[in-house]
Amino acid sequence: PEAALDLLALAGEVAGEAVSGFELISGQGAAFLAEVGPEVRAPMPDMPDWGVLIEVGLHAGAAEVVEELFERAADAGLAEDGVIAQSEGQRGDLWTFRETIPEANRRIGAVSSHDISLPLSEVAGFIAAAPGELARIGEFRINCFGHLGDGNLHYNVFPVQGRSRDDHDGDRAAIKACLHDMVHARGGSVAAEHGVGRLKVADLAKYGDPAKLAMMRAVKAALDPKCILNPGAVLPQRD
Repeated sequence: PEAALDLLALAGEVAGEAVSGFELISGQGAAFLAEVGPEVRAPMPDMPDWGVLIEVGLHAGAAEVVEELFERAADAGLAEDGVIAQSEGQRGDLWTFRETIPEANRRIGAVSSHDISLPLSEVAGFIAAAPGELARIGEFRINCFGHLGDGNLHYNVFPVQGRSRDDHDGDRAAIKACLHDMVHARGGSVAAEHGVGRLKVADLAKYGDPAKLAMMRAVKAALDPKCILNPGAVLPQRD
C-alpha cells in the first residue's frame, strides 16, 4: 500500500487529470476467485500480495502514457511486473477481474464488511495495523480493496478455510467496533461510497461531528417534519 500511494502520486505526474481509475487490489481477492470462482482470467499467473489497476482516460496516446508510467514506476522500485491492455477486449478483461472480486467475497461469506474512507496519508498505516488488532478477536482472512484515489477501502473480514461466517456470529460487533474506532481515530469516515442508509444510523450518531449532525437534523425537520421521506435512513426517526 505504501508503494501504491507513491505510484498514485507518480501517475498524477505522468498522466495528470487523465487518470480515471486507480484501484488497489489485494492478492486475497485473487485467491478467493481461485478458491470459489467465478472463473475469470487473472492479469498474471502469480498474483502479487498487492497490485493496482490503473486506467488512463485519453482518446489518443494512452498506451504511451501508461508505458512511461510503468517504466518510471519500475525504475523507482514501485512496481515489479505489470500488463498493459492492447485492446478494448483486454481492457474489459482487467476490469472484469476487479469487478468480480465482490462475487467471490459473497461466495466465501464475510463475517463483517466495511465501506470506509481514510485520508490518503493514513491508508497504509491503517492497512498495516488492522490485522494485528483483529487478531486480538480471532483468526480471520482479510480482503482489502478499493478506490485508492479517494481513500475509499472495502475492508472485508472472512473466516479462515474450514470455518464459516456463522462460527463468528459473536465476533461481528467487536470486529465492527475495532475497525470503525481505528478509522475514526485516523480522521476517516465509517461510511463511504455506499453511504449511511439504515445499517449505519447508530455509527453516524456515534462518530459523526455533533455540529454537522445538528445541522442535518435541522434540515430534516424543516423539509420533512412528519418524517415520511425515507423514514429511518441516515437520521433516527423521531418518536
